[in-house]
Amino acid sequence: MNAMYATMTTSVTELKRNYAGILKQADDCPVAVLNHNRPEAYLLPAAYYERMVNHMEDLEDAKTVRERANGPFVAVNLDEL
Repeated sequence: MNAMYATMTTSVTELKRNYAGILKQADDCPVAVLNHNRPEAYLLPAAYYERMVNHMEDLEDAKTVRERANGPFVAVNLDEL
């Protein structure tokens, strides 16, 4: 069985018929688009997607900080920059 990563679902057929209504009903949550009762795709509101991308960038930045926490370090004189 496939995992479902959304609380709202719709069929491909219903999405074709009522895209605007489904997006409005979803509010700010992802919608699983089902094909033969299996997740085929996820429809994400733009604000949700942007938050998700920002979160992934933050995770990547935190990983870089952890990797570089113990050096090596480069001595820099601000007056020489």
